[in-house]
Amino acid sequence: MLAPSWEEHATCLANAEEHEMLRVLMDISVKAAVNLHQDAFVVIGRDTRPSSEKLSQSVIDGVTVLGGQFHDYGLLTTPQLHYMVYCRNTSGQYGKATIEGYYEKLSKAFMELTKQAFCSGDEYRSLKVDCANGIGALKLREMEHYISQGLSVQLFNDGTKGKLNHLCGADFVKSHQKPPQGMEMKSNERCCSFDGDADRIVYYYLDVDGHFHLIDGDKIATLISSFLKELLLEIGESLNIGVVQTAYANGSSTRYLEEVMKVSVYCTKTGVKHLHHKAQEFDIGVYFEANGHGTVLFSKAAETKIKQLAKELEDKKREAAKMLENVIDLFNQAAGDAISDMLVIEAILILKGLTVQQWDALYTDLPNRQLKVKVADRQVISTTDAERQVVTPPGLQEAINDLVKKYKLSRAFVRPSGTEDIVRVYAEADSQENADSLAHAVSLAVFQLAGGVGETPQPGF
Repeated sequence: MLAPSWEEHATCLANAEEHEMLRVLMDISVKAAVNLHQDAFVVIGRDTRPSSEKLSQSVIDGVTVLGGQFHDYGLLTTPQLHYMVYCRNTSGQYGKATIEGYYEKLSKAFMELTKQAFCSGDEYRSLKVDCANGIGALKLREMEHYISQGLSVQLFNDGTKGKLNHLCGADFVKSHQKPPQGMEMKSNERCCSFDGDADRIVYYYLDVDGHFHLIDGDKIATLISSFLKELLLEIGESLNIGVVQTAYANGSSTRYLEEVMKVSVYCTKTGVKHLHHKAQEFDIGVYFEANGHGTVLFSKAAETKIKQLAKELEDKKREAAKMLENVIDLFNQAAGDAISDMLVIEAILILKGLTVQQWDALYTDLPNRQLKVKVADRQVISTTDAERQVVTPPGLQEAINDLVKKYKLSRAFVRPSGTEDIVRVYAEADSQENADSLAHAVSLAVFQLAGGVGETPQPGF
């Protein structure tokens, strides 16, 4: 993750005129205490978009002109690039810094993890994957034969004819709550979608009545953290496990994790950098945004302890410790990797003998609604408590509190967009009708108290 101070440096550099460029670069190197005598090595990867080759060449030209060294891996998913960097920065201790090294490390951990499974009927073993017409299709196809004994994947939207993310991909499926174009779905088949650069994943299926069911990041985090908690109980190890969510996580997932699984849940501001930072505070930190972007982080101490236990313990306890060791190897050192997430999910479903419907039935999502309200200036809204409470304008939080009291199992929050003059509204309640009604009432309060512009928000969706 790019440190916030480097975000500022990047902004300065992007806004510099050409003749100021050298001065700005020197300023950055002074501020960041960069040793200009140290050799620089840059790892480069690109995706399948037509613009990527030219952009990649520009990076190579820039590195070369400044006397740096580089390795150009060509076509890679974003998480595969993270893997290469991490392998190189650990001098190969983490794994081999090659694409084969990536496939071998993940497939070995997956096959090891699933070999303990004894109830492996065919329905568990095949999975339909929508690759969003992106780089994930090329890479999953290359990886297919490494995992074919444990999992057969059928690829759709593989980039041979469709456009990147057009009517397909994780974002499309999540926001439209329907299957991607070009994928034939039979009832109760497990399907998943990657996003364009393969760092996000969502699952879904059609029930026997043909109704579409989405399994988003909240349910993925629940499945994984429950599995990890069970393994820790099995080996009798009290490593602390924390699930990190944002205010957008469905209230049912929070309740299930805290009350049923007895797992600690924490809330941060929206954005992967906030989730990632918080997750690093635990022995085992699990985070997934609802959009399917997330991972599991193991602290160095936890990793060492688990590897030690896998050698020392006996029988079932040793088995559980070895499973944890394989899970560590499966989670790529990236902020999210759709391929490694998919393999972990598939392994857990096989090991627990769960169908996609049983996974979905762990808890029922509360109906919710998200709306946008146009305002003259988004900065009039400021928030606290991980964006769940409004500080300014005065009176808005009180108005929201009064509205929330009118509905069962309800909550609502508002937050300014990071990029445009709109305020985002989220509401959930015991029925879709009540969630819609609450979202509309909160939108009106925002419009009236936070300087709404244009038409007054209307009911009906």
